[in-house]
Amino acid sequence: MFHKSALYQEFLAERAEILRHKWIESEKVGHDIGFEKALLDWIVKHRAGWRALRQHKPSGGDNNGHTGHNGLAAA
Repeated sequence: MFHKSALYQEFLAERAEILRHKWIESEKVGHDIGFEKALLDWIVKHRAGWRALRQHKPSGGDNNGHTGHNGLAAA
């Protein structure tokens, strides 16, 4: 049902980016920073750029929406 909806797919893509941000930032400091801190940090630093790139991507996809840590498309 809802697993195929565009909204749910967008949620999953955003969640994957937050988890990736959590991993990167946790590696930097040497311990798990936790989901809530990663979420808030990602929203402030990367969400707007990530969303803008996803809205402007070609219909063929761009590496499943994965972006670089700075919110720019990964090469």
